[in-house]
Amino acid sequence: MEMLSQTYMPMVATAAADFSAENLKHAQNQEEAKAAAQDFEAFFLTRMCESMFEGISTEGAFGGGHAEKIYRSMLFNEYGKIMAKSGTVGIADNVMNAILQMQEAQSTTTEEA
Repeated sequence: MEMLSQTYMPMVATAAADFSAENLKHAQNQEEAKAAAQDFEAFFLTRMCESMFEGISTEGAFGGGHAEKIYRSMLFNEYGKIMAKSGTVGIADNVMNAILQMQEAQSTTTEEA
């Protein structure tokens, strides 16, 4: 067992050194960009659902009222989150790529200055 640890410890140390703080920051930026892009897509899809159902009347024995408006908006919000999480629409991918490109452009201009 000790022989294995002596063999692999230098490789682990090298890998840990290669994974510097800059790489960690880049990975965090990607995760933050992905989360922001998914939130944007969810917001967009929520607004799309609201406009699709805008003309539908809910009057009747079990419909209408202020409470239904509140619950309907919450329902559309959850629909948007679920659709964005599924990744089938693809808005988040484009937004994430745009965010990462802007971050790269900012980092290159700050490094040049």
